Amino acid sequence: MGGSRKFFVGFGALAFAALAGFLLLVRPAEAPALAQAGGATFVGVASCGGTTCHGRSEGDGPVVRQDEIMLWQDPSSAAGAHSRAYAVLSDPRSKVIAQRLGIGEASSAEMCLGCHATPAAARGARFQLSDGVGCESCHGPASGWLSSHYSVGGTHANNVSRGLVPLENPRARAAVCLDCHFGSADEGQFVTHRIMAAGHPRISFELDLFTTLQQHHQEDEDYHNRKGAIDSVQMWAVGQAMALDRSLGLFTTAGRGTDGIFPEFYFFDCHSCHRRISDEPNFRPTAVANPSRPIPSGMPPYNDENMIMLAAAARVVAPDLSQRFERDSRAFHQALARDRAAAVRAAGTLQETVRALATAFSGARVGRGQVFAIIDSITSGAISPRFTDYAGSVQAVMATDTLLSALVDERQVSESSANDIRVDINSAYRAVRDPNAYSPGEFRAALGRAAAAIRRLR
Repeated sequence: MGGSRKFFVGFGALAFAALAGFLLLVRPAEAPALAQAGGATFVGVASCGGTTCHGRSEGDGPVVRQDEIMLWQDPSSAAGAHSRAYAVLSDPRSKVIAQRLGIGEASSAEMCLGCHATPAAARGARFQLSDGVGCESCHGPASGWLSSHYSVGGTHANNVSRGLVPLENPRARAAVCLDCHFGSADEGQFVTHRIMAAGHPRISFELDLFTTLQQHHQEDEDYHNRKGAIDSVQMWAVGQAMALDRSLGLFTTAGRGTDGIFPEFYFFDCHSCHRRISDEPNFRPTAVANPSRPIPSGMPPYNDENMIMLAAAARVVAPDLSQRFERDSRAFHQALARDRAAAVRAAGTLQETVRALATAFSGARVGRGQVFAIIDSITSGAISPRFTDYAGSVQAVMATDTLLSALVDERQVSESSANDIRVDINSAYRAVRDPNAYSPGEFRAALGRAAAAIRRLR
């Protein structure tokens, strides 16, 4: 399946604004350079801004749009969020967070700049920290490939050989996006529980939907000729696998998986603890048991939002790995109830299975029937009882959005038919709009109605 664009982005646009961090246009400032592997030079957004390159005011270029920087700077939509990433560090909310953390000014703190600016050790004359998350944050430092990028007869493969990041590759795209939208081992690219307690938004990410909201190009015939067609379903599945891979890798790292005598609670399900408590004798707990988390009552569970999505996809795309993944997931949850050493060993085993799934998804071409089957899998009796906490449910509705949109983009489902079930999709989005009002039962019912409506499109 390929596609130029997402059909449903209502909740996703709202989610992006919150989950991308604090993201508006910019002012210059001095700050320490951050480490960047490879030694290449970051030349800055201005180097891409000529009117014969990416700086036009209208998308009327003969090959590519050429208004990509204007879209990147759009102050009114999620598409401009990356350009606003640095300026938001001077907002009142950011100042309060920095004060609580005792890190001085957020706009010069390494803890913040790893994701709110382009982490560049070597900077060209036109590089500005105030550009926020600029072109090279995603496409890679341009000193090696800039000239070949605009040369006559230049090829995408040649640019990639010189350091351009091949973002059409799901694994390459996920690796770049997850550095900030999930976290990395580098300084300034990991939002800890302490940072969230100081006021930072909760981190969540779905590769295909979020990059759709940031898309600055047209996926047309020329794009396909140069880079190949993007498979939205593949992008979603690989993104889920790599997010879990990243999570497990960070969890097993001694400097990331623990916080003093406690585990790093970033890795655990926020809403399993952040619920109302009461000493009243007639109090009725709101928590619902997750059958795939075999842990003692009262123990914080690992955030399994990506595990749930992977389980649903594996049942359809990689059934030979599905049972292995379910077994290793359960074993990991069980090990968390014993001790850290057991949990780290189980995480390593699970990580191997997750990587096998990523490889399987990367090589799969998912057809119409399989897309419908994955939607069924997400809402099936085997999976839906696992939607007991907010994070997994958000992933489920974003997945339903992504998968239906892929069908529309591929003309496997008409836009008018998809429009007919907009009410059902919106009801599922509304069920996860407010984490403090989240009800597992209500969400399952809403998602079930949306899935039933999609099923009728077969």
